[in-house]
Amino acid sequence: MIRKIFRWIWKAMLWFFGLSILSVILFKWVPIPFTPLMVTRIIEFKLDGNDAIYSHKWVPLEQISPNLQKAVIASEDGNFLKHSGFDFKAMQKAFKNNSKGRKLKGGSTISQQTAKNVFLWQGRSYVRKGLEAYFTVLIELIWGKERIMEVYLNSIEMGNGVYGAQEAAKHWYRKPAADLTRREAAGIAAILPNPRKYKATNSSSYIERRKDKIMRVMRHIGKIDY
Repeated sequence: MIRKIFRWIWKAMLWFFGLSILSVILFKWVPIPFTPLMVTRIIEFKLDGNDAIYSHKWVPLEQISPNLQKAVIASEDGNFLKHSGFDFKAMQKAFKNNSKGRKLKGGSTISQQTAKNVFLWQGRSYVRKGLEAYFTVLIELIWGKERIMEVYLNSIEMGNGVYGAQEAAKHWYRKPAADLTRREAAGIAAILPNPRKYKATNSSSYIERRKDKIMRVMRHIGKIDY
């Protein structure tokens, strides 16, 4: 019986590693149609008795303004182009502040957020964090920075039922993602901590201050060279 259990576990692990690696290889070229979060949000809308709000359109990175690419780096992951998937200094800082009872955004990089959004469920647990680290390593090795940024900007939630840069630009500014100005890009990046609560336009004073800060950081980011 014990031998059968171990054999089953071993086969399950082989299937998991095989399928996970194949899926990462596939999505290196194939646009990602939806994410687990998108499905979760639709279910939440239905359970609340509301019509599902879902707005998502994939566009290549060349059709997303460099301003938005710089804005999310400035807002979410200043060392994106330098690290190999993990920013250990940011993680250590987040841990120290959280241990003191302060609320700080997690030390997750853009790569980690992409791995979580595309392949995993929401929530906090050691199992999910472990899988997040595993997929982060895979996408860094197989996708590279340019593809990670492309997937990130096409997949993340940027409003209530709004996913990806193209639909976010249309939703907030009535224009395509390619035409976003620095201020508009900073506005979208500023709401990412909670895009269902905050607004990129007609924003609160808190979001306006975030926009100003993001724009100041953007000035120090040169040409993005993946």
